[in-house]
Amino acid sequence: MGNFDNRVKIAVVGGGQLGRMLQSKAYSYGLDLAFLDPDRYAPSSSISSWFYRGSLQDEELVYDLGKNRDIITIEIENINTNALKRLEKEGKKVFPQPHIIELIQDKGLQKQFFIDNNIATSPFYMVNGKHELNLFEDELPFMQKMRKGGYDGKGVVAIKSATDFEKGFEEPSILEKFIDFKKELSVIVARNESGEIKCFPCVEQEFSAEANLVEFLFSPAIIGEQVELKATKIAEDIISKLGMVGILAVEFFLTDEDELLVNEIAPRPHNSGHQTIEGNTESQYGQLLRCLLNLPLGDTSIVKPSVMVNLLGEKGFEGEAIYEGMDEILGLKGVNVHLYGKKITKPFRKMGHVTILADTIEEAKELAVQVKNTIKVKA
Repeated sequence: MGNFDNRVKIAVVGGGQLGRMLQSKAYSYGLDLAFLDPDRYAPSSSISSWFYRGSLQDEELVYDLGKNRDIITIEIENINTNALKRLEKEGKKVFPQPHIIELIQDKGLQKQFFIDNNIATSPFYMVNGKHELNLFEDELPFMQKMRKGGYDGKGVVAIKSATDFEKGFEEPSILEKFIDFKKELSVIVARNESGEIKCFPCVEQEFSAEANLVEFLFSPAIIGEQVELKATKIAEDIISKLGMVGILAVEFFLTDEDELLVNEIAPRPHNSGHQTIEGNTESQYGQLLRCLLNLPLGDTSIVKPSVMVNLLGEKGFEGEAIYEGMDEILGLKGVNVHLYGKKITKPFRKMGHVTILADTIEEAKELAVQVKNTIKVKA
């Protein structure tokens, strides 16, 4: 492993809330990261000395961000990878590696990677657009997912009957068969340059049907020991076969028969790891920095059971954000608030999160419901 040097220069492609939380942890190491983001008011813009505004798809802008820095990483997948390949050829360390980002950018290639490596996933079909949906009428119902560009519930639509075909996307997509599952789980796994691998304990996600976003996250997941071990083994297997350096979120469906099916993977900090900031000995952000700097990986053990609540913009409100109920929830024991510094709220926009720690997961869940019902993001 390399010797620690806080003079190292790190660039991050993307400047959203994940970058903001990464920079907050980087300050502990005396590191000031550089960011590129198209939004002048992006969450990372007010926390870094090196914030640049521009398109993440602009090859020259992404290249310019990285050319005077030692290490380049990402906080979003939908970026220009040609620039990252150029930087990698010039000797810059780019983690995750550009070819892995390209694979994960395309949900079709992701799925094919699972098939090629004997990783269980839900049955799927590939189509060029909604004009081909009628060819799969006998396979209804299914989810149509755009192969590229989908994010935070966008680019995904449920096709339950032939009357839904018109709602479909015209872009190249995968059709994923509906799965009977009892839980949605996630494991975040890390791998440094030396090949050391470590997983965070499995967490459980509860989604909002209306927003198609995580509403609650429970740590630890309420599952058996064998399911936990199997999920961890699959996550380790995936990051090993990819040869990836960095952190990888692996999302699963847990079926009624306790079978684990990999849903999707994300090569960056993830919503299912936010609770690690207070809930685990090391956070996902500290672990990513350890990967980038090739340091020993941190202790991932749970400090206390925790529940994470996403703070989403209220339906029917758009404009400068106002946070109602903050006084009440800040008076509750074990409540930790993270606002992302986004100036404008929109319906279901991720504006922050709250992590609640308690002695038991049941106590944390009770407090989480109280928090969810109290704090509102309006305009």
